[in-house]
Amino acid sequence: MARSNYVFTSESVSEGHPDKVADRISDTVVDAFIGADPEARVACETMVTTNRIILAGEVRAGKPGYDKAQNKAFTKEIIASLQPKVREAVKDIGYAQKGFHWEKAKYACYLHGQSAHIAQGVDSSAKKDEGAGDQGIMFGYACNETP
Repeated sequence: MARSNYVFTSESVSEGHPDKVADRISDTVVDAFIGADPEARVACETMVTTNRIILAGEVRAGKPGYDKAQNKAFTKEIIASLQPKVREAVKDIGYAQKGFHWEKAKYACYLHGQSAHIAQGVDSSAKKDEGAGDQGIMFGYACNETP
């Protein structure tokens, strides 16, 4: 029997919260990739803490006519261009104080090329708009009824 009602909750944080800052930085990363390649794939995880900005995840970009090695180099160029863009996003938010300063925060980027297994799964999908690789949003709740 299908449920006809359920409780749906979500968290909302205000401006300046680390989650909002991380979201803004992730948006900046996505914009950089999509600006260079409208077909780019970006799975960017961003963490911010006291004077630290950390990016991690998988990315893929390319250009028509590029071979695999050229696309890999193109992706690396975009990754290399991110730091000033990320710092500008933090500056635009207004962080310029002790503890978190757009210019002084340590920046670490662990973005790398998309896994061949994920790319293969997305590339082979007949429904290109539905290919999410390993990215998805899950909803659920904890209970003690699982055997």
